[in-house]
Amino acid sequence: MGGDKERRVLVVDDEASIVDLVTMALSLLGMTTRGAKSGKEALSMVESFYPHLVVLDVMLPDMDGYEVMRRMSESWRSASIPVLLLTARRGLDDRISGLKSGATDYVVKPFSVEELTLRVQGILRRTVGDGPDGSSVSVGDLILDTDTQEARRRGVLLDLTPTEFKLLRFLMINAGQVVTRSQIRDRVWEHSQDDVFNQIAVYISYLRKKIDALGPSMIRTVRGIGYSLRAPVNDSNGASESTS
Repeated sequence: MGGDKERRVLVVDDEASIVDLVTMALSLLGMTTRGAKSGKEALSMVESFYPHLVVLDVMLPDMDGYEVMRRMSESWRSASIPVLLLTARRGLDDRISGLKSGATDYVVKPFSVEELTLRVQGILRRTVGDGPDGSSVSVGDLILDTDTQEARRRGVLLDLTPTEFKLLRFLMINAGQVVTRSQIRDRVWEHSQDDVFNQIAVYISYLRKKIDALGPSMIRTVRGIGYSLRAPVNDSNGASESTS
């Protein structure tokens, strides 16, 4: 998929063959996948892997898929992650129950791999966007829309200047990666002034204040190199990274 934005999908099913089949099919489409075989493992991986989508079996050995969704909804970090339910139940009432419980979509077992992958792609197009040039970009609870020129965190509109908006978008489409100050200068700053690196540091500070006011810090400074934006984690790793 070349330079397309990463799409992370967590596949949860107690049948290893289904996990392997679905993760392989999605990986062939360029998605980054992980598998889990229980509700407890799924909830742990939601926190560490932070998927853009969870493909979730209803029947799991320790808790059902509805309980997994309920627990996801209790955390601001996972409440907005879409869920595609897998179930052997074919009744209309079961489908309605699944959608009412918060699922984005519903696929009945046995399913066609082609149908499942198309549904996954459709959900990701609506929630993540079509790639770096798409109109919508999301990282965790931070969502940016280039069509409306708006960015929101936890649903709260951020008051951004045009330069702050461009800088945030560049960081978001490269989420999880370290972008150098030179890359920011070349992609965000229209004119290269002598003190451009100082200006970048100032605007990073502005963004931090506005974003961090609504939740844990998302922008990290990698000393001597540049910056990295990522979904919040419970702990901070790496001696070379700081939030200064």
